[in-house]
Amino acid sequence: MIIFIVVGMPAAGKNITCEYAEKNQYPYFSTGDIVRDEVKKRGIKPDAKNTAGISTELRGEDGLGVTRMAVDEAMKKKAQVVFLEGIRSWQEIEFIKSKADCVVIAIVASRNVRLTRVEQRKRADDSAQHFSERDWREINYGVAACIALADEYIINTGTVNEAILQFDSIIQRTLN
Repeated sequence: MIIFIVVGMPAAGKNITCEYAEKNQYPYFSTGDIVRDEVKKRGIKPDAKNTAGISTELRGEDGLGVTRMAVDEAMKKKAQVVFLEGIRSWQEIEFIKSKADCVVIAIVASRNVRLTRVEQRKRADDSAQHFSERDWREINYGVAACIALADEYIINTGTVNEAILQFDSIIQRTLN
């Protein structure tokens, strides 16, 4: 099994991972989806504050809680290729590497591009008002180290199709 770990700042475009995985029938897991599902399951308002609180809670004291949940589900698939999106710290990457071969792909976009995306997508758990606060929370989790130490990079400032082509090139090069 090879796990493609996709990292990046909020609104960098990590969601292309899901689109790519679905199109190519690869299993896909997102720590963000796990957090959003937990918010929904608890019946609480899915705003930025509540979602951040659940995210921190699920990460647990060692920061690996939600990652363990995602990796456990990924390992059950017994697939050759799995995509895991939303990892926030190098500690999480090391944990995943202890379970399977991995390639870390960082998706990057400028702060202005990301802020515009946040404003356009209008998700309840993500707002322009809390954009800087969320960026700093992610940086404090350790995502900057994941981005800096990634194996591959996608510069996602163009169209979705351009980003997916970059993503596909990385996947094909790795698998061949």
